[in-house]
Amino acid sequence: MQSRMKNPAMVLPTAMQAILALGRSTDSVDIPARTLHLMHLRASQINGCGVCVDLHPRLALKDGETTERLFAVAAWRESPYFTDEERAALALTEAVTRLADRPDPVPDDVWDAAADLYTEEQLAALIVQIATINVWNRVNASVRQVAGDIPA
Repeated sequence: MQSRMKNPAMVLPTAMQAILALGRSTDSVDIPARTLHLMHLRASQINGCGVCVDLHPRLALKDGETTERLFAVAAWRESPYFTDEERAALALTEAVTRLADRPDPVPDDVWDAAADLYTEEQLAALIVQIATINVWNRVNASVRQVAGDIPA
C-alpha cells in the first residue's frame, strides 16, 4: 500500500499546528484519557481511517487500556465492558461522526444521555475531540495514509 501524497498536515505545517492546537484545547478538561481513546478509535472505525484505527489502540494500550475493551469498541452497545459515561461518549461520537446519516443528526436521546453525565465544559470538550479526530480521519483517508507510518 502506498499513500497518494505526503500527509497534507505535513505539507502545510500551519495546518498541522492548528489541528494539534484544536486537540490540545481540551487538555485542561476532566475527561479520562481512556474515554478519549475509545472515542477516537470508534470515529476512526466509522470513517475507515487505517492510520487512526492502528494508532489509537496502541496509544490507548500505553495509557493502560485493555485489549478486551479495544476489541469490543465496534460493538460497544452489546459489550459489558463500558461505563455509562463511556457509552454516552461513544453514542455522541457516532452521531457527530455520522451527521448525514439521519434527519436529526444528533438525536435528543443521544444528547440528553451525554448531558446527564457530563458538564457543559466536558460536553464542549467531547465535541471538540470528535471534530478533531474526524479532521484527522478525513485528511488521512483522503490520501490513503498508510497505517503504521505514525509512531505511537
